[in-house]
Amino acid sequence: MTKKRIAGMVWSATPTPLTQDRRVDVPSVHRLVEHHVKMGVTGLMLAGTCGEGPWLSDRDRETMVRTSAAAAGRRLRIAAQVTDNSAVRTLANIEQVAAWGAEIAVVAQPYFFLNGTADRQLAFYREIARHSPLPVGFYDRGEAGSYVMPETHLAEFLTEPNIVMVKDSSQSPAHRDAFLAARKLRPALVLLDGDEFDCVSYLQAGYDGLLLGGGIFNASLAHRIIRAVRTGDTAGAARLQARMNDLMLRVYGGSGIECWMTGLKELLVQMGIFSTNANLLDYPLTAECRRQIADAVSGADGLGYRADLFEPASANQGTPR
Repeated sequence: MTKKRIAGMVWSATPTPLTQDRRVDVPSVHRLVEHHVKMGVTGLMLAGTCGEGPWLSDRDRETMVRTSAAAAGRRLRIAAQVTDNSAVRTLANIEQVAAWGAEIAVVAQPYFFLNGTADRQLAFYREIARHSPLPVGFYDRGEAGSYVMPETHLAEFLTEPNIVMVKDSSQSPAHRDAFLAARKLRPALVLLDGDEFDCVSYLQAGYDGLLLGGGIFNASLAHRIIRAVRTGDTAGAARLQARMNDLMLRVYGGSGIECWMTGLKELLVQMGIFSTNANLLDYPLTAECRRQIADAVSGADGLGYRADLFEPASANQGTPR
């Protein structure tokens, strides 16, 4: 798989639409795919943290991956999260998602990992990279994961030729430097920032693009941030980042991210993409969060967020307020 094929500007770590009885909602998956295509997204990462992958049943993960891959065709790249507690289990998951239509297997820190020395972490990831039938993406969750790999071992792991992509959600300058150093040695390695509240600094450092949990609704703003950075409009990029952060906080329930998953799915219901805001994590939905979502979708907020939600970046050129 070539860098050109996967290194597009914006990827989406998409949420998974569920019915009220918490099964994958197939019609909503089709709408999800079409919305991402309309917004110029390059690829979908399925069953990640935002996709509730660690909590979905195997049957629902299969439905999500198979339906998304079939609906996308060649229009979107399809990556699937395969993280598990051992290399053996992770490799079995990769065999599954490959059969379901995924093109890239994404692995993060295991959920339960005993004797997690740096050497054992390296051996774990290396075994996966060397035996995976699919190209592998590394999802670095930083301190949010069970163990953090030291930069020395991280650099060694990234020399593996089957590691094609990094989703960097570590919020670690040291890891960012390690990823950039690895890319100098392996120019085909694709670096995607996963910290959607700080896209600008990663793009300025040289990352190839963004892989965002909010990509299903903030892709237009994300594209405009990338364009501003790449044309040297630092002030414009900062204004766009602030605008995107404000929109996300309205959707997620404020600075405490109180409504995160439920707010995100409620937004998608009001946008006509999802049928329900049902999720497996049971985040609350406050009246204030619901109101701010409704105002953004309808345009009643007077801030122009409706255009950011529905119009591709090519059609949304206005100066951020």
